[in-house]
Amino acid sequence: MIKFFQWIYTIYSGLLFILLMLIFGLLIVIPILISEKADKISFFFIRAWAGIWSFLSGIRYEIHGLEHLDRSKTYIYIFNHRSFIDAPLIPIAIPQELRALGKKELSRIPFFGWVVGKFAIWVDRSSVESRRASVGKLISILSRGKSVVVAPEGTRNDTSAVLLPFQKGAFRLAVETEIPILPIAVIGADRIMKRGSILLSPGKIRIYFSEPLNPPTQSETAINDFAEKCRNRLEAMILTHE
Repeated sequence: MIKFFQWIYTIYSGLLFILLMLIFGLLIVIPILISEKADKISFFFIRAWAGIWSFLSGIRYEIHGLEHLDRSKTYIYIFNHRSFIDAPLIPIAIPQELRALGKKELSRIPFFGWVVGKFAIWVDRSSVESRRASVGKLISILSRGKSVVVAPEGTRNDTSAVLLPFQKGAFRLAVETEIPILPIAVIGADRIMKRGSILLSPGKIRIYFSEPLNPPTQSETAINDFAEKCRNRLEAMILTHE
């Protein structure tokens, strides 16, 4: 009986997600098509879409540590990726207009992929050439003063491990551009949508921001050392707050 109601809730929430995307999609995309400087307007509607969907779906957010970030500065945000719910929570949690690195598979979702593609760099993680090209695009975005967000695990963590092994792209980016990494621990998203399931449940997600970590000067071991340091910080945050 509980699973029956969970299916009803999931269908309701999914249809609501699609409906709101259709309503807000053009409002999100049109400003950024006119001018990149209009992305503040686009992000107003992105947050409206995500906020309304979350509220009507019974999903709440509790955000801690915003004092650690300076909204006038550029960051490379990293976070632990355990749920598809991360898509709406990221723009709600991060108070900046930013760009994301996303899996190419998401670009194939009708309409959603087109809308999100205006704010994402799609990458085929099986292709070295695609990964290299994505780093170049992210460097260009960072040089214009825009922050970026990356899930360094590379895919959703469906295991019992705290974190999957990190891909090195975000840390190479930080070392080369001298832009700090700002870790974000997302707690509870995998209880909204459990591992290996498409069923949703209402609930609360807690989001914790760390102090930013400045990259080291370039050396043969700088990228690996910095990736390990950031991974240790994020892992400690998750273990502390879970």
